[in-house]
Amino acid sequence: MSYIMTKEEREAFLADLHVGILSVVTPDRGPVSVPIWYIYQPGGELFFCSVKSGRKVEMIRSAGRLTVCVVIEKPPSKYVSVEGVLISIEPCDLERDQRPIARRYLGVDKGDQYTEEVKTTEEMVTIRMKPEHWSSADYSKQPSLIARKDV
Repeated sequence: MSYIMTKEEREAFLADLHVGILSVVTPDRGPVSVPIWYIYQPGGELFFCSVKSGRKVEMIRSAGRLTVCVVIEKPPSKYVSVEGVLISIEPCDLERDQRPIARRYLGVDKGDQYTEEVKTTEEMVTIRMKPEHWSSADYSKQPSLIARKDV
């Protein structure tokens, strides 16, 4: 039995609540990876917000592509990695983009508080990515891995 997720499984997993690890290539060294809060709807685009002046924004703009990986570490582990093309980097609409992300990760009250704090800090942008290439694994599909206690 294969441990690779079906299209529906991987899209549902990516849409679940996880901290994503954004990776982007750089011209002067290896890929840079940083954690992000994001939103993804199956079949749609993945998006997240960032401080406009952040280095990752310039790296993404320059590369035109990015990868996001999400994982459950506790055995039996699961992961989805998706790589795709940059759709846009646009001014962040706090109500449309930032508030839903903050509420997703912090709950309504703390998400609203976080969004209000963001309003008074640096200018934010929304980064949108079209998923193109997927890699995934659900090791709960491998009975021999589930039975092992030393994994």
